Amino acid sequence: MGDINERWEDNAPGKYYIDKNCILCALCVEMAPDMFKESDEGDHDIVYKQPENEDEENLMKEAMEQCPVDAIGDDGE
Repeated sequence: MGDINERWEDNAPGKYYIDKNCILCALCVEMAPDMFKESDEGDHDIVYKQPENEDEENLMKEAMEQCPVDAIGDDGE
């Protein structure tokens, strides 16, 4: 799971985030394009929208599980 201390500042406010271990593989973007996108800098992905319903929450958790470098985090709040 992602490290809150390494969270990219351009993630949307909220409990889910992508940290600086991201390798820009875009798997999360492919899985949940309504919540993830490439950063403006083009060197990492970000959470640009927090989940708003159960389906989106499930997609977020699936993306967390599938991330090859465990860069997606949940701060639990």
